[in-house]
Amino acid sequence: MQIMLDLPDELMQHFNSNRLPQEILEALAMQAYQTEKITHAEVGRILGLSSRWAVDEFLKAHRADLHYDETDLERDRATLHQLCQSS
Repeated sequence: MQIMLDLPDELMQHFNSNRLPQEILEALAMQAYQTEKITHAEVGRILGLSSRWAVDEFLKAHRADLHYDETDLERDRATLHQLCQSS
């Protein structure tokens, strides 16, 4: 989808116009992630990031909290336990 915006000069003076489309895309992806409209994996796909680690780095650079709750922790603990048992 293509969107046209009229942005005030006062705002535009703070941005590099060549990089602005990417910055807007990143800002929208961050907002969608922080409001849990998209997942970690979707952030990576939308922004063309090469790995989970690249997504983590992007989120950290933008001071976004990772969505990780007790269910995730328990799932990771169970996986770790299985891996330790099979060694």
